[in-house]
Amino acid sequence: MKPLQFILIAFTVLLFSNNATAQQKTVQTATIKTTIYCDHCKHCETCGDKFNRTLLKEKGVQMVVLDEKAMTIKVTYNSKKTNLDSIKQAISKLGYDADDVKAVPDAYAGLDDCCKKQ
Repeated sequence: MKPLQFILIAFTVLLFSNNATAQQKTVQTATIKTTIYCDHCKHCETCGDKFNRTLLKEKGVQMVVLDEKAMTIKVTYNSKKTNLDSIKQAISKLGYDADDVKAVPDAYAGLDDCCKKQ
């Protein structure tokens, strides 16, 4: 009877460890190239704060890091809830380019002057 219990326990542990591994694979991180023309966008009250609040409200987005010097946006997201194209579209609606997706013109016009190309 004890060997049967050992086999059942081992099987249960194996089953749960595979499930945990599958869940971990759904979290992905992507670095998106953008264009930022000022050195304080991520601290800017109208741009940076709005940028973070809006992207974090996107379904599946877990973390956003704007690097204005490297002109990149690092996004951690759940791939079961969203995809990279949706995130890029959300960024473009904020007035920023996102890799090959250009900023929505009206959104770009709404950025502070310091955040636009001079």
